[in-house]
Amino acid sequence: MNELDFGGKEVLVVGGSSGIGNGIAQAFRAKGARVHVSGTRNSASDYKAEEGSHLDGLQYSQLDVSDPSAVEKFNPGFDRLDILVLSQGAVVYRRGEFEMEGFRKVLEVNLMSLMACATKFHSLLAAAKGSLIIVSSTAAYHSTMGNPAYNASKTGAMGLTRTLGEAWAENGIRVNGIAPGLVDTKMTKVTTSNPKRLEGAIERIPLKRLGTPADMAGAALFLASPLASYIVGQTLIVDGGLIL
Repeated sequence: MNELDFGGKEVLVVGGSSGIGNGIAQAFRAKGARVHVSGTRNSASDYKAEEGSHLDGLQYSQLDVSDPSAVEKFNPGFDRLDILVLSQGAVVYRRGEFEMEGFRKVLEVNLMSLMACATKFHSLLAAAKGSLIIVSSTAAYHSTMGNPAYNASKTGAMGLTRTLGEAWAENGIRVNGIAPGLVDTKMTKVTTSNPKRLEGAIERIPLKRLGTPADMAGAALFLASPLASYIVGQTLIVDGGLIL
């Protein structure tokens, strides 16, 4: 028996159009799952590979999680769901998160929409005795001075993972999370495209390299598999040793 065979499984990755979510989506597809992803653009053709989007073989739906009514109305057209991965994310730089408009915007995407998506698909996950995986960040474990909303939302995401893990275990749903360290995506370009900042960042990582979406995908495959059948409410830090 291959515990990492997801043949016949239905997977939805919210925020799976690029970055970490896209890496996770393609990993599940490579292991045999039928994978749906959502993103904010009209269609899959609006994404380009150089932005970290590889949508071949994935079912795409548009969903703007910053709009609560859009989550309520979202109908991706499947009647079974085995694995839900919540990988949506937003950040505002240049101290924009110290303004309430920026703070609310980031909280809406990074925290409020997690609960909205999780509860929307609760009944399908319960019917399938499925798995929910919430992608937070190592920011949940330390201060991020310029980004109070990002930090508060990711810390909240880790708390939500714990609490839903306990609350939904009785429904047969295993809820766990992943806390990525510094991963090379378009959201981290502020660091990765600045040679001096990048050098400093890599110096602080014991493995001496950035993480990749594929690194995060390995953790997601594990958490959704029977190998993790007794793991509930945990957030797995996948950071190359960054926060040690």
